[in-house]
Amino acid sequence: MASRFLRGFIPGLVAVAIVCWVVTFAESVSAKIQIGFLQLPPVVLGFLVILVGINIGVRRLSKRFALDNSDIVVIYSMMLIAAMVSSRGLMEKVMPALIAPDYYANPANEWQKLFFPYIKKWMVAFNPSGGPQQLVATRYYEKLRAGESIPWGAWAVPLVAWGVFALLIFGCFLCLASILRRQWVDNEKLAFPLAQLPLDMLKEGQQGSLFRNRLLWIGFAIPTAVFAMNGLHNLIPNIPSVQLQQNLTSYLPPVAPYLSVYSTTAYLSFAGIGLFYLLPSDILFSLWAFFVFMRFQTYIAGVYGLTVEQMPIYPCYKFMGYQAMGAYITLAAYMVYTSWPYLKKVWKNATGRRELDDSNELLPYWASVWGLLIFFVLATMWLHAAGMDLWLAAFELFVFIFVVGLVLTRSVSEGGLLMTETSFRPVDIIRVFAPPASLGAQNLTAMAFMDTAFLRDQRGLLLSGFLDSLKISDGVSIRRRTFLPLFVVAIVLAALVSGYLQMYYTYLAKGALNLYSYAYSDNATWSFNDYQEHIRAISNGITPDPARASNAFWLGTGVLFTVFLAWMRINFFWWPLHPLGYALAPSWTMYNFWFPCFVAWVFKSLILRYGGMKLYLKARPVFLGLIMGEFLSAILWTAISAILNSPAPQFPWP
Repeated sequence: MASRFLRGFIPGLVAVAIVCWVVTFAESVSAKIQIGFLQLPPVVLGFLVILVGINIGVRRLSKRFALDNSDIVVIYSMMLIAAMVSSRGLMEKVMPALIAPDYYANPANEWQKLFFPYIKKWMVAFNPSGGPQQLVATRYYEKLRAGESIPWGAWAVPLVAWGVFALLIFGCFLCLASILRRQWVDNEKLAFPLAQLPLDMLKEGQQGSLFRNRLLWIGFAIPTAVFAMNGLHNLIPNIPSVQLQQNLTSYLPPVAPYLSVYSTTAYLSFAGIGLFYLLPSDILFSLWAFFVFMRFQTYIAGVYGLTVEQMPIYPCYKFMGYQAMGAYITLAAYMVYTSWPYLKKVWKNATGRRELDDSNELLPYWASVWGLLIFFVLATMWLHAAGMDLWLAAFELFVFIFVVGLVLTRSVSEGGLLMTETSFRPVDIIRVFAPPASLGAQNLTAMAFMDTAFLRDQRGLLLSGFLDSLKISDGVSIRRRTFLPLFVVAIVLAALVSGYLQMYYTYLAKGALNLYSYAYSDNATWSFNDYQEHIRAISNGITPDPARASNAFWLGTGVLFTVFLAWMRINFFWWPLHPLGYALAPSWTMYNFWFPCFVAWVFKSLILRYGGMKLYLKARPVFLGLIMGEFLSAILWTAISAILNSPAPQFPWP
């Protein structure tokens, strides 16, 4: 059994290192191919296609040297976790957060006065007692000079400290995944669309039937040809390119009420169309319909001349973000309510009364429950040491793990969403009751770091990666408990490899100013820019504005409308709207994927209407080919970009 396990584990270690390099180069250096942050990362699916294809050839030559499906699942799961960790799941957000406040501090924003006195030295790579733009920061952003070396000493303590915190967060996710798996997979029988696709490839690839299907290659050829043209256009401008995005609001008249319609872009993602084709029709319809519904609300606001404010650091208006907040809170509570009989049995197991057989779970239930509690408490204490009040630290983590994390993971497990992104932070909930300035400068400083590193951008959410891997175990002969060392090793190795690559590309190769601006400039500073005015108000003795009643109104609207949607869905089988679509409507996820959702819904509706399930299944390989073609093109153009040091084509998942 050990040798069988090692057949997948050892290649998995190599695959983790390769994935980390591809993700770091594609996302940070090329900055055109966001190849790792999706919940089904293109880099992972692309390598899976290559691995399955090679394995088919090896099996024909000698079955002895071929991998079986359990080996491939081990490699796939390790690559999945590595892609998320090396991308937005951890490294691309945490490392810039430890240095950006110093580099971007200047007399105009007064960060040295507003934030530096409250920053703990062990949290950052610069010295909070020193001035802005210290050498460790300027060289990170502008590259080392000849003869200089990477200042590892300045980074050692904060990297270890944040590494411990990340492991505590991921420990919570592991324990929560172990608890949720039976309820979501066995009891509720969620579809897990992103896990089904790799399983289908393994099953069909076992006989090679999928790769002999002509329809697959027709679908494969479409995105491959498009991205080949776009890539060659960057090298030879005379070659035409294909436009894959269009700003639709630019076609509206520049007068009221159209001026209030929130910016809307149609991104044409072939992989998105292919994946959404696999979703249940009600969820598919709800995703794009509620996105349009939110845009219609902005039009109505313009008709009545209502003032619309931007949601702080999110791409939506406040009234949209607070509706989503109400939907998240309601959905999280509803999931706990419907799972309560099962959760009571889990609790009995944890307290010594064996109600459920947990021998084939990721962790025994006693370890899952008490581990979740211990990791949560330790993470709370870490944030308290970083400067947060205990109650605030617990609140931030609770919202992050048990509200946002739970709902976004459900959107992946049930709705097949490729991207996990929310529309609010825990501080936005606090704004309903009190202005952020009332929390004090110390709390706001610690919150700025937490927002940047974990809360603002939820893409690469490991909780869904854990659950998808556990779901895949149903289709192969591998014990779920085997995944525990796989997850731990993949997390640690990916953090080490991608951490080194981040330091190499910033200090030695390029300088962060020449890398992807979102990670090193935008996301690393947005929360500090948001909180600086609140801390300035405190330092200047200005009475902060009271909490606005409109925030509470829209929050309540979100709660009530979600309750209505859930009640209709339970009581009327024909009801076409899913509350997940409403919760996700204002998010960056739907900003990117509403149009592929709509296109997939049109195709699926027409196919089912005029050809029934038989035609739906027959057409399925075409849509699988769309996914494979776009994701493999992403890997191919990452390699070409690295070899030729040339720009890569823009892929439609920004």
